[in-house]
Amino acid sequence: MALKRMDNVGIVVDDLRATIDFFRELGLELEGRATIEGEWAGRVTGLGDQRVEIAMMRTPDGHGRLELSHFLPPPAVADHRNAPVNALGYLRVMFAVDDIDETLERLRNRGAQLVSEVVQYKDAYRLCYIRGSEGLLIGLPQELS
Repeated sequence: MALKRMDNVGIVVDDLRATIDFFRELGLELEGRATIEGEWAGRVTGLGDQRVEIAMMRTPDGHGRLELSHFLPPPAVADHRNAPVNALGYLRVMFAVDDIDETLERLRNRGAQLVSEVVQYKDAYRLCYIRGSEGLLIGLPQELS
C-alpha cells in the first residue's frame, strides 16, 4: 500500500475569524467550517470531551489545505508561536507567490510583520519569512524565472 497524498496541515489558533481573513488575503479559499464534537472526536485525539471549531482553507491550485482549529473545551495548553526558526517540531508553512512585494503589502494591512528581510538566492528566488495572524511563521518564496 502506498501513500496517496498529504491531506492537510493543522494549525491551532485563538482567533479563528481573524486567521481565516488573513489566509484569505494571502489567497487561500475557505472550503468550509464546522464544529467537531462528540465521543468519537475525543477518542481520535485522546482529549476526551472536546469541542473544536474548524475551518478548512484550500490553496488556489486545490492541492494544499490548512485546517485551522479553535478548541473550546479543552483550551489550548501550549504556545509555540514565538519559537525561533531553529526550534524542534513543526516550524512553518510556505506559500509560493507571484509578487512578494505586493503580497507583503497586502498582508501588512492584516498585521503581518517581516521576520528579518527579503533576500535573493542567486537568480532563482526572492524569499522571506513573516509572522502572520496569531504570530504564525509563514515563508513566502517568489520564483524569478
